[in-house]
Amino acid sequence: MTTDSLAVWCAVRDEVDWNSAGAGPQHPVVPAVDGLTAWFNGEVRNRCPQRADRLLAANDLARTDAARRRPLTPALITGWQRLILGRPDITFRDGDAFAKDGRERYGLTPSTWNEFAQCLHQSTDPALPIASRAARAYLDVAFFHPFPDGNARSALLALAYVLDLDGVRLDQVSPLPIARYPDDPAGAADLATLVAILIRGSQRRGGAAPAVSSGRPHEDTDKTTAHG
Repeated sequence: MTTDSLAVWCAVRDEVDWNSAGAGPQHPVVPAVDGLTAWFNGEVRNRCPQRADRLLAANDLARTDAARRRPLTPALITGWQRLILGRPDITFRDGDAFAKDGRERYGLTPSTWNEFAQCLHQSTDPALPIASRAARAYLDVAFFHPFPDGNARSALLALAYVLDLDGVRLDQVSPLPIARYPDDPAGAADLATLVAILIRGSQRRGGAAPAVSSGRPHEDTDKTTAHG
């Protein structure tokens, strides 16, 4: 049996120096352009208009959830995923999942979903830079791989959601959705650094919103199969 890529990620996750990797601006940012919506309406729509429409609907729901300051949880992401895939019956996978032509296997144990919830909860940790928290949430969704399909799309929404809770939006997101690997701590750190760079660029080209308390309560490259 192939190595459990989820177990590998959970070990790598603790090796990354998240404080250094995502160091950068911590205050709200108002972009000159809504990069996420622009990407859905541009590159994604050019490939598949139906996928773009579903992503826009899921993004609208995610932003409503952020405005209500709902904590990032597996249940919250599942609601977005039902819109992303256009299927109201979407639930967590009930067995191992595979990606990258079977080279990566994401295991499932009785504790997997509790661990996933705990990881998502850490996205509110004020001790870490926002860029690191957002990047780590992206990778958590990607490597816990909760759904049979569309995990890269939900990972991108999770990243944007963590930023949105702190009043940060990006004016471009196209560098983000590329293949990531669970056994690559340098790559995980690079993603946090990239998010910090995109935040700084969005601030420079747009502006900073008045500082407010966060009040914290707290593409798609994968085609997978789940086996129960």
